[in-house]
Amino acid sequence: MDFNLTKEQQMLTEMLQRFGAKEYSFENRRKILQSTDGLSREVWSTLAQMGLLSLQVPEEHGGMGAAGIETMLTMQAMGRALVLEPYLESAILATVLIRDLGSSAQKKALLPALAAGELIAIPAHVERGSRYDLARVHTSAVRRGDGYVLNGGKTLVVHAGAADLLVVSARTDGKIDDEAGISLFAIERSAKGISLESYPTLDGRRAADVTFREVQVPSEALLGPLGGAYPALVQAWDLGIAALSAEAVGALETIFQLTVEYTKTRKQFDVPISRFQALQHRMVDMLIHVEQAKSMAYLAAMRSSEGDPVARGRAISAAKVRIGQACRSVGQEAVQLHGGMGVTEELSVSHYFKRLTAIELSFGDTEHHLEKFARSRDPALS
Repeated sequence: MDFNLTKEQQMLTEMLQRFGAKEYSFENRRKILQSTDGLSREVWSTLAQMGLLSLQVPEEHGGMGAAGIETMLTMQAMGRALVLEPYLESAILATVLIRDLGSSAQKKALLPALAAGELIAIPAHVERGSRYDLARVHTSAVRRGDGYVLNGGKTLVVHAGAADLLVVSARTDGKIDDEAGISLFAIERSAKGISLESYPTLDGRRAADVTFREVQVPSEALLGPLGGAYPALVQAWDLGIAALSAEAVGALETIFQLTVEYTKTRKQFDVPISRFQALQHRMVDMLIHVEQAKSMAYLAAMRSSEGDPVARGRAISAAKVRIGQACRSVGQEAVQLHGGMGVTEELSVSHYFKRLTAIELSFGDTEHHLEKFARSRDPALS
């Protein structure tokens, strides 16, 4: 298998490196983090101009199609720069759901706007008590007249406050945890009956609990077949985990490099602590975690478009387990080796540590995916 990048992919990597160094320095990121919205519309426009918001948009709508390797490279750069903007949520998850489920009219209206950065769409799917179970949807959509009425709530909707459009899952049939009967709706965030309770997340991003009270939407808001959205949700979530794994690799490589450099300058007994054999062993262990995480992120990227959902899910869960273990181990070691400085807001290491911790918990934590992987190998465990 050829792991060498094409000339175009090498150019993309160089462009992303320049973007991170110029547009997303630690100080620039701090200003965005402290802003009211927790994101920069200027940065979002820059991402659109670079063509990064169109990687999952079909060519007939002005995009690059399902550019898997390019998406992986982009997410690695997002991890290195600790980008706060909702790239994963809008440019990948919501875009893929609209691309795969939308009608011709919906795609024509929404996908070019998403690629141009004129529209931010955020998926609203997770509910309280769902425990990473994608089929556990209590929010209801009831047919009324020529449309639907939604009632219910979603939790931890990242950057919901900045969204122009919410891609909302709701149950139109079946029991609360049935895979059948789940539908998706594209709803304007400003629609009457939608309310948000915003809060910061562990890594400083903005999220919200979203409540739907008698929200009326037309039939044209339905994405895909009525009650048949679950397979597309699973596939989009698998792609999201693969993208998140690539982001983790970027953050892991950076926090490891920062730690190595710090041990070369931090002295004890007039000797750089990097010369202490015990600490050298710990940094070697960190490097092993980083390299193993990188290999599994490549596997996840390659398998994320596989047609067999069982084989795809098994590879994605295996990657998420290894990524989660690396996030926890490398992040904690980096903080320990930095001493008390490792948890201060002024040092970038603490921000990488928080993001790695959030990644480990996102889309199913390590224990969840370890159990899921075991069940996929032995159905008797289900």
